[in-house]
Amino acid sequence: MDYVGIIIPFIGGLGMFIYGMQIMAQGLENAAGSKMKSLLEALTRNKFMGVLLGALITAVIQSSSATTVMVVGFVNAGIVDLSQAMGVIMGANVGTTVTGWLVSSVEWAKFLSPGNLAPIAIMIGVIVMLTGKRRYTKDISSIIIGFGLLFVGITTMSSSVEPLQDSQAFRDMFVTLGRNPFMGILVGAFVTAVIQSSSASVGILQSLAAAGLVPFNAAVYIIMGQNIGTCVTAIMSSIGAKKNAKTAAIMHLLFNIIGTVIFSILAIILFTGVFPEVGRGMISQTQISVVHTFFNIGTTVLLFPMSDWIIKLAKKLQKDDDNVADESRVLLDERILETPSIALQSTVSEVSRMGKIVIRTMERAKDVMFTMEQEAFDKIREEEDTVDKLCSSITEYAIKLSSLTINEKEHQQVASLLQIISDIERVSDYCENISEFAETLKNHRAEFSDKGKGELAEMSQVCADCFRYAVECFEENDKEKALRVIEKESQADQLEIRLRSEHMKRLAGHQCNTDAGIVFLDALVALERISDHARNIAEEVLSLN
Repeated sequence: MDYVGIIIPFIGGLGMFIYGMQIMAQGLENAAGSKMKSLLEALTRNKFMGVLLGALITAVIQSSSATTVMVVGFVNAGIVDLSQAMGVIMGANVGTTVTGWLVSSVEWAKFLSPGNLAPIAIMIGVIVMLTGKRRYTKDISSIIIGFGLLFVGITTMSSSVEPLQDSQAFRDMFVTLGRNPFMGILVGAFVTAVIQSSSASVGILQSLAAAGLVPFNAAVYIIMGQNIGTCVTAIMSSIGAKKNAKTAAIMHLLFNIIGTVIFSILAIILFTGVFPEVGRGMISQTQISVVHTFFNIGTTVLLFPMSDWIIKLAKKLQKDDDNVADESRVLLDERILETPSIALQSTVSEVSRMGKIVIRTMERAKDVMFTMEQEAFDKIREEEDTVDKLCSSITEYAIKLSSLTINEKEHQQVASLLQIISDIERVSDYCENISEFAETLKNHRAEFSDKGKGELAEMSQVCADCFRYAVECFEENDKEKALRVIEKESQADQLEIRLRSEHMKRLAGHQCNTDAGIVFLDALVALERISDHARNIAEEVLSLN
């Protein structure tokens, strides 16, 4: 038998199948665009919503491995907690059955015959791609072309293995896998771990089934093994991540192992005692889809009430402790860049966190001019250093995000984010400057007059409110708060002019200390510039609205 003539076309068909699946998923993801943000918000409601979201995202990106890797990234970035992640993981197992149904549709929907449908789909997709000018149209063409290539790939694989029908050794191998559940599970897990996609692994099994080579019992055990093999990708992605991210990967493995054990016992009872003839019969592509769907939905329904117990067990198995929380450690994960729209939302969350740190620094700076406490000086310097590190890391991540395939609106959002990051960092710098001015005042043993203290406190409060509103309007995408920032910034400008004029009169009348007077003017300038940067943030928010 010409095994080279079988293997080479099979590998080529598998490559085309995976590539078609990938570009179809990319087109679906791009078409979904900003809707992924609302999906993420839905996730935060409850675990059941997480199951639905996990199923939907996996159906779109055609890979439960990719979804669980994304979830590990979410947990590592602090976007979701373990309970929410558990829901998505369970839903991912359900969503991954969609590809199998697409492949088996050639049996239960004859009009979808690959020989007829695939060339037509590819031709239509190419025409749409060449004639369409809008980005959305090109995304639709990717979906159509990917759909066609997926069918061409599965047809090539099925055709290439047809000669194996005459190979008794190949048939005996599958009979052995059916008789030995452990071996069947091991083969399914190994193949899926190697190609890093349970959907592609099921596609391979269906191509062999189309040639009449796979017994029912062997297929069932292989399918169960495929669910374990798909965990390898998430476990690998959790290497070097935080404790919770590693726990999420272990949760995924536990969920699939427990489901496999339960259903393997049921399958062994069924195929050895109740319906042994069913186990020995050949399985079809559609029956593989049914078994795959029944197993994954059954496991989800059965283990959903036990999900909290699985989380607790995963935590016990994950013994590594995280280091003390480091605010300067950016909670952005490279894995999430696989889904740019959600990576963008993750970046927004980190910029918001950076802004809240600076709000805290601003409150310290506002008081330190009067308290002059060394502890406050040190804390402001520490927080400014934290913000510098966050600024550098978030900017680097945002630049990577901007180089990905995102739509025009998302490009504008990234550009605005880069500007806002810069504005927040500059506010942090001015807070440190104010702290340094206060330290200078302390070293010279000088202090403001009572009148000067009152004026500086008034200016500080206006500018602190202005910046706080700016961060809030950015975080909430609130147009009304953005307008309030602009109003406060105008108030700060007028106040700065008035206070500067009155202070110059006091200096001329020798009513205050010269050293304190210089610090007063420097602090006034720094505070006014803080309000300017707050206005910049508000204007970016308004421009996006």
